Amino acid sequence: MAHSKQALKRHRQSLKRRAHNRVIKSEIKTAVRKYRETVIKGEDAAKQLPTIDSRLDRAAKNGVIPRGRANRIKGRLRKFATAAGKTKTA
Repeated sequence: MAHSKQALKRHRQSLKRRAHNRVIKSEIKTAVRKYRETVIKGEDAAKQLPTIDSRLDRAAKNGVIPRGRANRIKGRLRKFATAAGKTKTA
C-alpha cells in the first residue's frame, strides 16, 4: 500500500478512473452485442451505427481505449453487416 499522501491520492484517482472506464467499456460492448444481434435477426441495424461510432470515438478521445482499437471495432462491425448482407453502410 502507498505510504505518502501523494501516492494515496494517486491510488484514489486510479480507482475512480478504473471504475469510470469500466462503465464506458461495458456500454460499448453492450451496444456492439445488440448491433450484432440486430443484424443476425435481419432487421435494419444501420440506425445503430452512428451511435456506436460516437461512443467509440468519445472513448478513444478520452483515452479509455486506443484510437486504433476504436477504428478496428468500427471496421469489423461494417464488415460483419456487409457479410450478412443486411444493411447498407455509408
